[in-house]
Amino acid sequence: MPIPTKHCVFCSQNVKVIDYRNVETLRRFTSGQAKIVDPRHTGICAKHQRMLARSIKRARVMGLLPFVRR
Repeated sequence: MPIPTKHCVFCSQNVKVIDYRNVETLRRFTSGQAKIVDPRHTGICAKHQRMLARSIKRARVMGLLPFVRR
């Protein structure tokens, strides 16, 4: 039985750029330990996963997102 495919949230909303300042959106794609969630669990395509990872890393450096949670 094939695994059902998940559709990319960003492709369905026609998003061109994932902004690092949009913290609420970025938090949806981080785990409880502030790790970036695997695209197999979120259903995001490779292009948007790369953009998302870059935005999360930029937000961490700017101090908008934590590197780790305790």
